[in-house]
Amino acid sequence: MKRFLMIDLLNAYYWMDEALQVGLKERGWNDVTRSQSLILANITFGVRRASHLARNLGITRQAISQMLAEMERKGLLQSETDPADGRAQIVNFDDSSQSIRDDAMELLSNIETEVADRIGKKRFKALIEALQVDWGSTDFITGDR
Repeated sequence: MKRFLMIDLLNAYYWMDEALQVGLKERGWNDVTRSQSLILANITFGVRRASHLARNLGITRQAISQMLAEMERKGLLQSETDPADGRAQIVNFDDSSQSIRDDAMELLSNIETEVADRIGKKRFKALIEALQVDWGSTDFITGDR
């Protein structure tokens, strides 16, 4: 049976996220869900608009609004009206979330070290380099190159 890269990448993501979740729980952060991890990762990556977060996660704007409200109640995020577009919300980390962000960054670094140890430093470096290449647009799928 043919293996697909997308499935392998997804399995790798799930493994890494599970390790992150276990690490956060060990440090006392008991209530961060996988969806919330994805939101935090997107914000770290620079995605700040609620509508863009919803699109990236494949959920409705209503669903992202509920998730962001819950994360605000937990002190992870704060949102404000986008000065460039009064209809849009901009999401930022709440100052009180610095401790969990520090823990998550340390855990992610430890997870990457473990992956490098398991697959070998040379393979790990090649993997990182391959994933950081600009893959370009997806127009090839419709023939609109």
